[in-house]
Amino acid sequence: MIRVSGVSIEIELGDITDRDVDAIVNAANNHFWMGAGVAGAIKKKGGDRIEIEASSQGPVEVGDSVITTGGSLKARHVIHAAGMGQDLQTDVAKVAAATTSSLSLAIESGIQSLAYPAIGTGVGGLYLEAAAKAMIDAVVERLLAGPGPVEHISFVLFEQTGYEAFRTYLTRKFSA
Repeated sequence: MIRVSGVSIEIELGDITDRDVDAIVNAANNHFWMGAGVAGAIKKKGGDRIEIEASSQGPVEVGDSVITTGGSLKARHVIHAAGMGQDLQTDVAKVAAATTSSLSLAIESGIQSLAYPAIGTGVGGLYLEAAAKAMIDAVVERLLAGPGPVEHISFVLFEQTGYEAFRTYLTRKFSA
């Protein structure tokens, strides 16, 4: 765990849909259809209401974010970060923009604890190492601009390879 502007940041291995936090982030497309990957898991565990609320706020520009209820999840909210468009393709700039906008929305919404998946690494096809760098750098940069009420951010990776990629980048960034 490290601290940036008083906010703790950590990397965890597990299922983001089980996190008891103010909000989890959904790796979304800009229409907020929740089919597979993280979005599918959120919809399955949290209920159709989450997708209905999100899609009623779309479409948005790639890189933008919206907030909904957490449905049946332990998390009270889901922040849907549009890291890709209808073509389901992404890149580091889109992932960084989606990370920044989702954290800004969390700050505006009074969120204190937030959990991120590896945005863009599923159907988007982004390498885990590229996503880790884009997301961690975006979070740090946004927190340095003012953390607001946020106290804790976790990156929750479902598989060991994702966990290692994010942990390695965070450690390297803050040991230099």
